[in-house]
Amino acid sequence: MNEQEWLDFALSKMHTGQWFGFRKDWTGEHRMSYENIIVHDSSITKPTEAEVNAKIQELKDAEQTAINKKASAKQKLKDLGLDDEELKSMGL
Repeated sequence: MNEQEWLDFALSKMHTGQWFGFRKDWTGEHRMSYENIIVHDSSITKPTEAEVNAKIQELKDAEQTAINKKASAKQKLKDLGLDDEELKSMGL
């Protein structure tokens, strides 16, 4: 994912529903950037840039952990004698 996609993904994980959007008369290099976030739900305050960046990092870390666990599981199964074709048939 690119940085704009990570931003959108992180914001979508912070609250439910379509609580945010991006300004149409945008500033900066990309419309989908922190400075262009608008909040549609009056019960929600705009998160700080640090909070958004922390959420992005949390999601990136979770994705990397899942990748690492899959690789570890695959190696353990190989160590038990399964071959690549058997692993492929299991979706690994």
